[in-house]
Amino acid sequence: MEEESEVTVILVAPSPRGLPQESVRVDLSTRYNRRALSDSDERDIEVVWQDRSRGNPRIFDAPKFRLSGARLDSAGLLRIRLGLTGYRDYLGTNLAPGHKPAHLRTWGLTTCDDPHAYLADPLGVGAVLCARDDRLVLLRRSHSVAEAPGLLDVPGGHPEPLEVSNDASMDKLCAEDLQPELVVQEIFHSVLAEIRDEVNLPIHCLNTPCLMGIVRNWTSMGRPSAEFFVRCDLSSEEILQRYQQGGVEAHESTDIMFIDRELGLTLQNDREIWQQLCPSAKGAMLLFAELQPK
Repeated sequence: MEEESEVTVILVAPSPRGLPQESVRVDLSTRYNRRALSDSDERDIEVVWQDRSRGNPRIFDAPKFRLSGARLDSAGLLRIRLGLTGYRDYLGTNLAPGHKPAHLRTWGLTTCDDPHAYLADPLGVGAVLCARDDRLVLLRRSHSVAEAPGLLDVPGGHPEPLEVSNDASMDKLCAEDLQPELVVQEIFHSVLAEIRDEVNLPIHCLNTPCLMGIVRNWTSMGRPSAEFFVRCDLSSEEILQRYQQGGVEAHESTDIMFIDRELGLTLQNDREIWQQLCPSAKGAMLLFAELQPK
């Protein structure tokens, strides 16, 4: 697999079929949460949050799963270590202004032998969405979003801890209280929900997602995302028509474009399109080119 400075592939499924939901296990623990910083550094996170939320009324704090690590075991099962974090902490650590993210990475390496120890590192999801006529879907990100405004992306977002919690309160959430099987289910379902909301496609026309792998986005200090391949029973023309009708999250993108599957397999060679992709989408396309899922 070719290297890409903005993104690193940290895990690849062992088969072109990808990893099904049944082959994924999660270990949930508060041990996998972000390490607490000094009082002054924690106050800095709140200052960043207040500044960003004043500038963009669309953003809001919400709990997210925090990736601590992932590995394939000898039986071919993917084992993911997850804690909890929040969008506020993400903006105040991974996306903090200036040299703060790099400082936190160095501090984590120095004090914990873990460069990610003090970073929020929320787990995202993304999907290489393939239409019935073998065309792949890309979305032009809105200029109102917090990350990669104006760039091309694959449909995606985040799995939501509140979807699998009996408590509807962020303050009461505890990783150990969540059921691992439901968390795995949420990770796989969330990518379908994001396609539904961003592209305006009914979930019943989407095939079962296969997990291609996990990538880290270095423009956000290594934020991780699980990248999937999802087939759709609709043609690209039918997808276009539904997208133009507008979905729940239509405000997150301004346009849709389609590329042939064969171009997607070598997209890194098309500099005009590749340079317009946001880093996590580059990671998804690198995995797609590596596995070539059908």
